[in-house]
Amino acid sequence: MIDWRDAFDFFREPLFHLGQTPLSLATVFQFFIILIVVALVARLVRRFLRRQLGSWTRFDIGLREAIARGVGHVVLVIGVLLALPLLGLDLTSLTVVAGALGVGIGFGLQNIVNNFVSGLIILAERPIQLGDRVVVGDVEADVIRIGARSTSIRTNDNFIIIVPNAEFISSRVTNLSHGDPKVRIRAPFGVSYGSDVREVERLALEAAKNVPHVLRDPTPQVRFMGFGESALNFELRAWTIERAHRPGWFKSDIYFALWDTFKEHGVEIPFPQRDLHVKDMAPLVAEAVAMRDNDPSDQLPTDDP
Repeated sequence: MIDWRDAFDFFREPLFHLGQTPLSLATVFQFFIILIVVALVARLVRRFLRRQLGSWTRFDIGLREAIARGVGHVVLVIGVLLALPLLGLDLTSLTVVAGALGVGIGFGLQNIVNNFVSGLIILAERPIQLGDRVVVGDVEADVIRIGARSTSIRTNDNFIIIVPNAEFISSRVTNLSHGDPKVRIRAPFGVSYGSDVREVERLALEAAKNVPHVLRDPTPQVRFMGFGESALNFELRAWTIERAHRPGWFKSDIYFALWDTFKEHGVEIPFPQRDLHVKDMAPLVAEAVAMRDNDPSDQLPTDDP
């Protein structure tokens, strides 16, 4: 039979000492149980604040997420600090562990700590928020999650890219939605040289009015960009909010509208072409023949009598 008294004594037997405090398997087990409970409470607090802050306040989604995560981290830290004395651990005895941890951070955890601190800066300063449209390097995507170590962004192809938080702090990041959700999309196009440029401007603005999700304020604009090799170059500039996260789709709608409008009014959209002009070749051919006849090297040798 199992001697439960011996089993309990084994779990309570000190394995090692942390400073002056003995630690046993029972103490470690209790610590992890309390840590799990504190983590669950912190997660419940974050979920509760995410749901309720929207109805309690008029904060935007980014600020609500920052507050929820910040309070959750505070609950986690306070819970751990309160749990340690309950286990009989003297916080002053943790100085040795803190020193060892500092050495470990100095050598091996630099990137982790850098990303964690950068995450706190992002939550505090909010240079990016959930739902923002950002350009990181050559990737344009939507921010879907801001974590303690990394931020997740989703491209239009539904690819999830995990970006370390430090990259948003130390590198140049373009936030297309920061402070103002409106985005201006530019759609360059060209027409033939025989077109009336004022009529092209009027038709392009008319086409923009028929494109869904084009804002009336600011109004669309047409710019004459210059004289190309095969076309007169223009650019239609239109503002949108709903299509800010789908610029390719929005530009496609603009081009469909331009094509239909120009085709209806007979405006030609040219393609690259070259004109070859051939001069009168007769004088050049006669000159070449005369030069050949006068060249002694072209004469055939004859036999002397």
